[in-house]
Amino acid sequence: MNKPHDAGTAGTIRLQLPNAQSRHLFPDISDLAARLRFSPTDGGIWLDDRRMVLLHNASLFSLRRELIETLGIEKTRGILTRMGYLSGMRDADMVRRVRPNSSDFDTFAVGPQLHAMEGFVSVETVDIDVDIASGHFYGEFVWRNSSEAEEYIAAYGIGNAPVCWIQQGYASGYVSNFFGRQMLVREVECKAMGHRACKIIGKPLDDWDDPDKDFRYLQAEEFVQSPAARIFSLGGKTAAKDPATDKINLVGVSAGFNAVCHMLQRVAPTRATVLFLGESGVGKEQFARTLHNISDRAEQPFVAINCAAIPEQLIESELFGVEKGGFSGANQSRPGRFERADGGTLFLDEIGTLSLFAQGKLLRALQEGEIERIGDTRVRKVDVRVVAATNEDLRQLVEAGKFRDDLYYRLNVFPVSIPPLRERKEDILLLVEHFLNRYCAIHKRTVTGLTEAAVEALMFYSWPGNIRELENIIERGVILAPEGGGIDVMHLFTSGEQIRQDCFRIGGTGLLQGSPAQGGAPEGAAGGLDATLRAALAGGGFSMDTLEKMAVDLAVDLAEGNVSAAAKMLGTTRARVAYRLSGKKVPHPADE
Repeated sequence: MNKPHDAGTAGTIRLQLPNAQSRHLFPDISDLAARLRFSPTDGGIWLDDRRMVLLHNASLFSLRRELIETLGIEKTRGILTRMGYLSGMRDADMVRRVRPNSSDFDTFAVGPQLHAMEGFVSVETVDIDVDIASGHFYGEFVWRNSSEAEEYIAAYGIGNAPVCWIQQGYASGYVSNFFGRQMLVREVECKAMGHRACKIIGKPLDDWDDPDKDFRYLQAEEFVQSPAARIFSLGGKTAAKDPATDKINLVGVSAGFNAVCHMLQRVAPTRATVLFLGESGVGKEQFARTLHNISDRAEQPFVAINCAAIPEQLIESELFGVEKGGFSGANQSRPGRFERADGGTLFLDEIGTLSLFAQGKLLRALQEGEIERIGDTRVRKVDVRVVAATNEDLRQLVEAGKFRDDLYYRLNVFPVSIPPLRERKEDILLLVEHFLNRYCAIHKRTVTGLTEAAVEALMFYSWPGNIRELENIIERGVILAPEGGGIDVMHLFTSGEQIRQDCFRIGGTGLLQGSPAQGGAPEGAAGGLDATLRAALAGGGFSMDTLEKMAVDLAVDLAEGNVSAAAKMLGTTRARVAYRLSGKKVPHPADE
């Protein structure tokens, strides 16, 4: 059997298979099958390091039917599509562990083969056109023996719409993770509609004329930003609005993200005080703005104040205002944040930094719904919904006597915990594309996307600064990347960020490849790899002699000229390093 190969340059796949007899070109599946382990005595089934469950297809379809009867078709399709999407994203994480030195096509085939091995569907390639460097992807595949279509036909007969929702979500999640760019796979033919088999087409989200038709099912709530609402598309295309003016700016598909969105939807119509909890940079203010925008206060002011940024002696006047002559220098009356937010929402960020005195003043305003300006005796009624946020543990602050327990219970009516980005890995690629769109337009730059090495680095980085850090790093990459080129690792991690060195290894082609193994994070940007070496490896087109010389030069530099120490770093002999330093080709060990 002939296998497809990379035509032209590395990172490209050109394959058209009009002949049905030539469609089964996937590599041998034994390497994947070897990673599936059954432990019946312990009640465990494992695919690599992830636990699996063997479930009756009829039971899964029964769940689908009950969900439809309870929630309706649209919500059920969304739930099942998101379930498939997350599964596809996770399976893509296995790719380079399984076939680190294989051709691009054989590596890509891990997804379709896993999908078959997991019992969902048999995949056949019809047409695939890929250029990894530029982010181009077009794929056309046939699904045979679809588990979803089979059960649907048995229960309902032939219908008028595609029904392979889990499988479609899986395919979108897998190719998005694989290519490091948001892709959308659409089922254009379905056996449950009377076609001979199911057929799907996949391509980048921006290449679809109507992406929201299917992509909306990845969004748990309607207020989550959809492709149709995006202002900028990759490559510098712009629309009329500035992205900073978007009223709703939430991006994500992960289970944790969707859980937060569900909670916002439930509390938005009420008057309840909301307390957002989460690490710095997780987007607490964005969620607070969204809560305001989907509530019945959306047309009224949203006023934000960072409690940590206001000096203690000014916090009372900032919150409640000041009357002319209220204190030295108060030459005119000025309303505080409560008055400015009247009828709308007041967002108190970093609430845990308030002094006990300020906490007491705030508590009275919350309890009574009224405030007094400094220097004034008149009580003013205000209708304000208070939304607070903190990255601290308020319970611990209460126990330590640093936060009033009565204020804590007043604020903690409806707590919403926002997960950190390291627990929302499925959202990283969506956020990356969102920020690429934004900053390509703002800085009038054009980039093709991210290199494979850059995607690996982003996926394995721990993100201590969460989404704020991701946004800054992507903006940095847009600025540093060559015009019309791709963003590489060296364009992203330039400030000493610690990423796992085991994300990278030299593959059989001599190029830098992802290798998600175990281990801790080494010191230095990009795991201590020299930026020049990384760039050269990612770009390709150089000899192994050049690679060896660069490695030797770097080792000698790190060893401060000590050839023996450099040889020890490289795991070779001093004579071999000295020979390379002399400018000659490194001899074969047998020649030494």
